[in-house]
Amino acid sequence: MMKTGIAVITSLMWLSATGLRAAETAAARPARPPFFAFENCLKLPPAELAATLKELGYDGLSASGYSVAPVIHELQARGLKLYNTYLTPQFDAATNALTAPLRQLIDDLQGSGGALWIAPVKVTRDGQAFPLSSPAGDAVALARLREIADYAEPRGVKIALYPHAGFWAERVEDGLRLADQLDRPGVGVTFNLCHWLKVEGDRDPLPVLKQALPRLFFVSINGADSGDTRKMDWRQLIQTLDRGSYDVGGFVRRLREIGYTGPVGLQGYNLQGDQKENLRRSLAAWRKF
Repeated sequence: MMKTGIAVITSLMWLSATGLRAAETAAARPARPPFFAFENCLKLPPAELAATLKELGYDGLSASGYSVAPVIHELQARGLKLYNTYLTPQFDAATNALTAPLRQLIDDLQGSGGALWIAPVKVTRDGQAFPLSSPAGDAVALARLREIADYAEPRGVKIALYPHAGFWAERVEDGLRLADQLDRPGVGVTFNLCHWLKVEGDRDPLPVLKQALPRLFFVSINGADSGDTRKMDWRQLIQTLDRGSYDVGGFVRRLREIGYTGPVGLQGYNLQGDQKENLRRSLAAWRKF
């Protein structure tokens, strides 16, 4: 009887210790980052779009343009979030960036948690465009970004610079250079996997990610092929997450290892096939990552 009692107590102690270790491991593991879909993944009216994202299990959406109030309403009604809205302005030395539509957009974003996702297409002075990635255009870009931030920051709306192949700010380092000079808590940067592969090639992004981490507001991913990615077209560089030879799962794991816990977006530009099925496949792959 005594031996049985001792065995039971020992077993209970072992189970308790095992449970404690499991709890400690779970607590140490970083939480799954929020995962949102780009608007280009699913072209539907706001109510149907929000309902579909909720059904599939996404955390929210990235919109584009200025008319976001209806989208915010439909997402919030389903417990989802608008993470940002994508804008492609041209910054000119003689033209104000804070237009009436942009003011209204910022007012609509206030209180939603949504950010401005800004991809500067061109930076110009006296009709002349500065070369891509050229710091010579920084003074003009910084003046326009300060103008926007002065209105956005008091309303709790952040600005995330979005690198885009072929745009003036096409590299992550371009956005980081601007954000560092602005040195405002409401201005940060984005890492876009497909644009990285198109501009930088298939080289290790980890050093740049570590450098950008204090100002890294968003990361976007998608399936892609590896190899000489600069020469590839968007069909090879933007696929569903379960396709392509590039190790996106490894990229996500390394991203988490360096401490990034912010939102991750799914790029879906020009994907072929059924959009809802594409979203379902990508979410399944994300959960495996």
